[in-house]
Amino acid sequence: MTGPGAPGPLYRGSAGAEPPCGGITVISGPTAVGKGTVVSALRLRCPDLWVSVSATTRAPRPMEREGIDYHFVSNEDFDDLIEHDGLLEWATVHGTDRYGTPARPVDAAVAAGRHVILEIDLQGARQVRARRPEARSIFLAPPSWEVLVERLVGRGTETPEQRTRRLATARMELAAASEFDHLVVNEDLGATVESLVDLLGLATPTPAKVNP
Repeated sequence: MTGPGAPGPLYRGSAGAEPPCGGITVISGPTAVGKGTVVSALRLRCPDLWVSVSATTRAPRPMEREGIDYHFVSNEDFDDLIEHDGLLEWATVHGTDRYGTPARPVDAAVAAGRHVILEIDLQGARQVRARRPEARSIFLAPPSWEVLVERLVGRGTETPEQRTRRLATARMELAAASEFDHLVVNEDLGATVESLVDLLGLATPTPAKVNP
């Protein structure tokens, strides 16, 4: 296998290693809740964050970029990552596509003192909790079920059959919100980002006034 998704020094032999201590935060939530939009806005707000890039077997959506939004890999390549213990977590989502987090880049970023963000689904969040119990977890929830359905339909990237599968998955994901350390309702993007900044302790302190 060749290209950015190939298993190499950044991909192999890390998931089973002794985990370093560090700042891993898992951000999860149901499909169409806006995880990607929120994490992108959070990165703009806090440029020092290190956001993991997942590997996936699904096809790219319009405007998605290889190595930036995802590492797009074949099913054979994904199997190779699993075989070589190169994924911190992985899951089959909506019964079709597989997603996973390359382990070594995450551990290297934590070891370097970076605050790491993992934007992953419920199955992946549970695996990270088992492998990295020190990780903090945040669940993004929609304001209502109706809003979630509107967001999924509105983005227009799925067929009716795919939407039905995703909404069935979303109901199960919403039922697991209590498993997470924190819950943030994503109603307004700006307010959601500021809530995350506060939860993660990333707010820029106000400089103390110096008397003349």
